[in-house]
Amino acid sequence: MNFMSKVGTYIQEAYDELLHKVSWPTWEELQQTTVIVLVALALVTAVIAGMDIVTEFVMKFVYNILGK
Repeated sequence: MNFMSKVGTYIQEAYDELLHKVSWPTWEELQQTTVIVLVALALVTAVIAGMDIVTEFVMKFVYNILGK
């Protein structure tokens, strides 16, 4: 079996698996999980922004104490 026939077999098997074996989400499930991901992303963004603001405040305070 040469390389090209192996690639062809792989593509055929992958295509068959995607059509017959994969359980695709419904439109409602897709919308729900998208909302969950967006909310989680907003929370993580808020936490990182908060950490950035606090770190900036602390660094400015330290630099002011050191007189730099």
